[in-house]
Amino acid sequence: MGLFQRLSDGLAKTRAKVQGSFDRLLRRGPDEETLEELEAELIGADLGVHTVGRLMERVRAQARGVHAGSPEQSAAVSRLLKETILEQLRTAEGEPIERLLARGPRPFVVLAVGVNGVGKTTTLAKLAQRLKEAGYRPLLVAADTFRAAAIEQLEVWGRRVGVEVVRHQHGADPSAVVFDGVAAARSRGADIVLIDTAGRLHTKANLMDELRKMKRVLARALPGAPHEVLLTLDATVGQNALAQARQFNEAVGVTGLALTKLDGTARGGIVVAIAEELKIPVRLIGVGEAAEDLQDFNAAEFVDALVGQPV
Repeated sequence: MGLFQRLSDGLAKTRAKVQGSFDRLLRRGPDEETLEELEAELIGADLGVHTVGRLMERVRAQARGVHAGSPEQSAAVSRLLKETILEQLRTAEGEPIERLLARGPRPFVVLAVGVNGVGKTTTLAKLAQRLKEAGYRPLLVAADTFRAAAIEQLEVWGRRVGVEVVRHQHGADPSAVVFDGVAAARSRGADIVLIDTAGRLHTKANLMDELRKMKRVLARALPGAPHEVLLTLDATVGQNALAQARQFNEAVGVTGLALTKLDGTARGGIVVAIAEELKIPVRLIGVGEAAEDLQDFNAAEFVDALVGQPV
């Protein structure tokens, strides 16, 4: 199965949510009832109120003076839908990690953050596997010392993908672990350090302070580090993912996003809402459980998969 097909399959629930009312609009013409229905579905898919508002203004303007339900009108509305979403997503189309790594310092340090249960550890392990297969030498760092199970989980992943893991004992200072991780990367000639931190509620100030401390320690251990603060978000939580992104960005300055579980949600439009408000580059999207289901974000392909036809 090709990458686009995986993405298209993953976004099927979100696409179905939008497509029904969109098809009715094209069939019946843009009467006010149909337009309101489409607007509600787009908002329900979490495309963002401002993006939806701008889209509906354009659709209403395009409908004037054209026969309702005509092929010309249908084509124009379809084009507007895609162009408006794509215009917004272009602001968040981030460079792949490999491209950042190719021109970045060695070792390149990625600090992975996010709340519990979003798939942060799995995303990091899949990324490590991909980088190793591309010829790089990654190093995983188990800085989630609050849970012994988290350290064990990362070690299991490390063995599975053939990547070394730096760890301390359960309860150790996470900042000490990241310091040792950078030292180990330098001595072992690693290209990239992938640091797995504890999942934390974005509303807990003390846990956010711990992340800030890790950033300071990394900067002392290696000037310029971390080179990427990668926030993993669960797409199924919709607008709550946007709230998490705001809080983490304010606390530690997020530089890239990974959106997981797009295959299990009708709220895949949250990518658009985040792009609209925060302008943080989306690096990775997860559309399934397999390693190859972790994909680089491509705005045009995302819109194709979201709406159903090539842009």
